[in-house]
Amino acid sequence: MTPALINLAAEQKSAEVTDWAARLSWVAGLLLFIAFVYWLMRQGWKWRGSLQSDLPELPGAPEEPGEAKLTMSGRYHGSTTAGQWLDRIVAHGLGVRSRVELRLTDAGLDVVRPGAQDFFVPSHALREARLDKGIAGKVLAEGGLLVITWAHGDKLIDSGFRSDHAAEHVAWVEALAALIPGTTPGTPEAMTHTTEGTAR
Repeated sequence: MTPALINLAAEQKSAEVTDWAARLSWVAGLLLFIAFVYWLMRQGWKWRGSLQSDLPELPGAPEEPGEAKLTMSGRYHGSTTAGQWLDRIVAHGLGVRSRVELRLTDAGLDVVRPGAQDFFVPSHALREARLDKGIAGKVLAEGGLLVITWAHGDKLIDSGFRSDHAAEHVAWVEALAALIPGTTPGTPEAMTHTTEGTAR
């Protein structure tokens, strides 16, 4: 092999090493950036939680809640300040999306969330039930969410749920309305609110 070929081969090997190092640096930089963004999100979540530290502990279900009027399996999509669909509430685990099992009785609404904190909404705390399309940054098809407004401490909260069988939503709105004084069940159209064009 001539000296020229030996030098060319050495240069090619050197270039390969340099390219590999650059790729590793790029990957490391990307991972650091992702970690930094995740850290910022965590800090924002903690900061929002600290701002909501005055929210009382969530009530638990009574020992004898009574016979179930309705049950539902589906997903819990989050809670927000009532009327403000992007103002997510994260205190006491209310910001954690999860599977959910709902059970409605005369005593109130039992919200069971595998892997997250359960809570109970007493019937006297219920304020409104409606069909909507968005909550806590989650947007679905028109009427794809069952949104329940309830009072907790001095705060009104919107909590969004989606049944595994969305056709059940109307029956839930009607059953919840029957528990809320001064509220009467309406047509699906009257029960549907949208997040667009509404002051939130």
